[in-house]
Amino acid sequence: MASITIRDLPKKTKELLCMRAAQAGVSLEAYVRHILQKASLANEFTSADIAQIAEKYFGSEHGVSLDLPKRGTKRQVVDFDV
Repeated sequence: MASITIRDLPKKTKELLCMRAAQAGVSLEAYVRHILQKASLANEFTSADIAQIAEKYFGSEHGVSLDLPKRGTKRQVVDFDV
C-alpha cells in the first residue's frame, strides 16, 4: 500500500480527527484512511453543461439584476410572401 504524509495540518484539526476516531472506536490512521477512501470514491466529478456552470457562478444570487429598457424594432419586417 502507498503512504501519504500531510504537513502543516492545524493542531485543532488533528485533535478533532483524534476525537472522532476515538468515538468511532478506531485508530486515527484507520479513521483518516476511511475518510480518504470515501472521498476518493465520491461521484462529485460529473460533467455539467455550460448552462449549469453559468447558473452556479452567475445565477441570481451572484451579482445584480438589471432592468433592461424595452427595445423597439430598428429594421423593417421583411415580407417573404411577395
